[in-house]
This record gives sequence, C-alpha cells and structure tokens, in this order.
Amino acid sequence: MADFFSSRLLRWLITPYRSRVMSLASKPFYSVADRILGSQFLEDIAEFFMLFQTMYDGFVERARAVTALLGSPQSTFVVVSTLEVTPSREAQFFCELLADREYHLGALVLNKVLPEYMLDRAGTESAKALERDASKLAADLVDELGEPEVPKAHLSHVLTEAASSYLDYQVVAHREAEQRSELSSVPDLVLTVPYETEDIHSLRGLLALGERIWT
Repeated sequence: MADFFSSRLLRWLITPYRSRVMSLASKPFYSVADRILGSQFLEDIAEFFMLFQTMYDGFVERARAVTALLGSPQSTFVVVSTLEVTPSREAQFFCELLADREYHLGALVLNKVLPEYMLDRAGTESAKALERDASKLAADLVDELGEPEVPKAHLSHVLTEAASSYLDYQVVAHREAEQRSELSSVPDLVLTVPYETEDIHSLRGLLALGERIWT
C-alpha cells in the first residue's frame, strides 16, 4: 500500500481533480475512463484517495515499523499445515517465501499426522495375515469366546474389513512420510501433531498437546 500511494497510477487519478488542469498526456485516459465508469465515480475515487493521502505519512511509518519488527531477531514464524497434497504444497511455498525474504522460520508444525507405527513392516504382515486367515480366525474366536450364536461369516467380514482399513491407512502413512521428508529440507525444526480422536476445546487439552509436540 505504501508503494501504491506513491505510484504513478494514483497520481494520474487524483492530479486532474486536485488541480483541475488536465495534461494532454492524461486527457485520453480520462476521456475513456469517464465513458466507462462515469465522471462522478472517478471524482469520488479521487476524493477518497486525496483524503486517504492525509494519513500517508503515519501509515508508511507504521508499515515500516511492522516490517522491521517482522524481520528482527526477536521475531520468528511458525508454519502450520497438514500433510495432504494441497496444504503441504502451500506450506512449502510459505517456507520458501520466508527464506527468500530473510525472515526467520522457527518451525514447521505438521498437524494430524498418522502414528509412526503405521510404517512398521510387522504391522503390514500382521494385517495381511489377518486378511488372509479371517475365516479361520473368526471360527477360533467364536469357539474361544463361547458365543456360538455369533455368525462366523459376519465376524470374518469384520476382521477382513479391519485388516483392509489398516493397509489403506498405511498407504497414507507412507505418503505422509515422503511429504514430510520433502518439507524437512526447508526449516530447521519440524514438529508433528498426532491425529487426535477428540477436538481440543479446553486449556487442559491445549497443554497436553503442547507436551506431545515439544517432548
């Protein structure tokens, strides 16, 4: 905005209405603009910016102070994102933009990350075995629990779906690990927030979340 208020375009807009003198260079522009927008509209716009210019010095001073604060050693930025495709790309863009502008990037916080045990090969083999032997396991469970009225076919279906769901989540976990590896090359510190089963709606929950992130 500071650049805009000192721009050539703004001078073109307000000079004729301030001086009531229109140069040969600007006359064609205003002739076309009057036909498209109407002279009253241009006058209102020019009046607005002329009034706003009275605050220009204070605005620029505050803008420069904010810019200096953002770039000072006392300030740091934290980028928060999930590991879904679009948010992670946006997070990478912001991390790189902060680096280009020489702002300090304190940390990248990745939210709703699946637990690391989802990447274990043992979990994969267990899920595949459960999916493969669901019928036999269902029969054994019915006998072990002493619940003959429980349909074995229904229990077998439940076990199969549980195994399949685990393997689907594992695919997502591997994709998240790849995206996290790509993002980790930008900031000095990458923190993860596990996928919580309940919303955080109290100070106690917030403190518990902080402990999980920083410990």
